[in-house]
Amino acid sequence: MTILVTGGAGFIGSNFIIDWLKVEDEPVVNIDSLTYAGNLDNLEVVGNDSRYCFYQYDIGDSIAIDELLLRHRPRAVIHFAAESHVDRSIADAERFIQTNIMGTVRLLESSRKYWSGLSARDSERFRFVNISTDEVFGSLTPELPAFCEDSSYQPNSPYSASKAASDHFVRAFYQTYGLPILTTNCSNNYGPYQFPEKLIPLAIVNAINNRAIPVFGDGLQVRDWLFVSDHCSAVRKILRSGRVGETYNIGDSCEKTNLEVVGTICDLLDLKRPLANHTSYRSLITHVPDRPGHDRRYALDASKLKRELEWKAEQTFEAGISKTVDWYLEDRSD
Repeated sequence: MTILVTGGAGFIGSNFIIDWLKVEDEPVVNIDSLTYAGNLDNLEVVGNDSRYCFYQYDIGDSIAIDELLLRHRPRAVIHFAAESHVDRSIADAERFIQTNIMGTVRLLESSRKYWSGLSARDSERFRFVNISTDEVFGSLTPELPAFCEDSSYQPNSPYSASKAASDHFVRAFYQTYGLPILTTNCSNNYGPYQFPEKLIPLAIVNAINNRAIPVFGDGLQVRDWLFVSDHCSAVRKILRSGRVGETYNIGDSCEKTNLEVVGTICDLLDLKRPLANHTSYRSLITHVPDRPGHDRRYALDASKLKRELEWKAEQTFEAGISKTVDWYLEDRSD
């Protein structure tokens, strides 16, 4: 038995593979096209593990994916691969269409063909797990309840629109062809191996290098934060026990403003690596013009996951952000 992971050299995918091989005996096949955000160094710790192998393939390369599925015969496809940075989607929406929509459709079609050729027993246990985002639901005002699995899709950026479209295709392949799918919508992740274009690693790396820490607008945009290892444990549980065709929100009700997050990072760095002049890293915080179409608040209701599959997050934000700062301080500050 084997699982196939797409985008396994990225932030969440690499954490998932590392965690998987710590707790499971099942081999992992990793495919990643190695764009700017994919880094095989993330997986150095498992590089010599006989249960792990890597292929530099694009999910849109149907011929390569078809051959790979037949060669390794996975019992599940865990689909992390995506263009994910909102700023980049604003600058180049078409790239997100190609990867997140067209790439997902081609991966779905390859998976459908492979699944339809399996024995009855193997077909019954096969799963396609689609990793999505809370951003597909749009923005919440402060008084509204958190998004649930039945919330309507109202994407506000080219990135979230492309993820929403890919989610719809995943659902369509289940409804039309019966492909056994599971979809997850997760809140903002943070932790080791994250490319320093997202808020938390950017703030840490810039602070360590005594550079300005940019904060969009007033910095009061609210995000729901989850340590990446907790996301990984949720995906494992959903793969093991989730109901086919269902969507599960993954989050831990940890809402914080961007300014609060950056301030916490600065305070931790003041303790862990004080500046020579004894000023606070908070002096580096710099407000910059807000991002176009910037969603004001995200929040996820993960009660379905907690109730049905008995999942819970293990890391508090205070512990997780401290571990994250420590990781970037260990000679990873460039």
